[in-house]
Amino acid sequence: MSRVAAESDPAYRVGGFALGLAVIAILTALGFEHLGGLEPCPLCLQQRYAFYAGIPVLFLALVLVAAEYPRAAALLFLAVALAFLANAGLATYHAGVEWKFWLGPDTCAQPSGTLKPLGGGNLLDDLAKARVVRCDEAAWRFLGMSFAGWNVIGSFMIFVAALQAAFAASCRMR
Repeated sequence: MSRVAAESDPAYRVGGFALGLAVIAILTALGFEHLGGLEPCPLCLQQRYAFYAGIPVLFLALVLVAAEYPRAAALLFLAVALAFLANAGLATYHAGVEWKFWLGPDTCAQPSGTLKPLGGGNLLDDLAKARVVRCDEAAWRFLGMSFAGWNVIGSFMIFVAALQAAFAASCRMR
């Protein structure tokens, strides 16, 4: 399939949109962490797994669409769609924990930062400097929603786009 033909294919266009959304979302999260200094909690880190796995799988699915392997591409798009639907569920759970609708897991009150080897400093001073990142407290809000709330929307949008790409690719199999 030529480049122009691939770009006009609905599965390729919608799958590319899903890939773009996923890349923007994870780069935003990493930017807030590494440039903005906002430490992620354990639930935040778990929500990144769908992006870390989904981005290369979406790219591979786009390659398969361009190489005219629509069945394989449709299966990969469907797998990504299901992963992001599960991620939207996890983000909904996390947002509910932040709004105190339900309790979060016990792992959500862990100290953040880099652990240093014992023996080369004052352990009590190191413990006093350790920041606790909690899952039940939003580190940042925009328009009243935390990162978890925005992740619900973003993950659901990626789910819909990947599902549409899967259906578009499966229509090419006929």
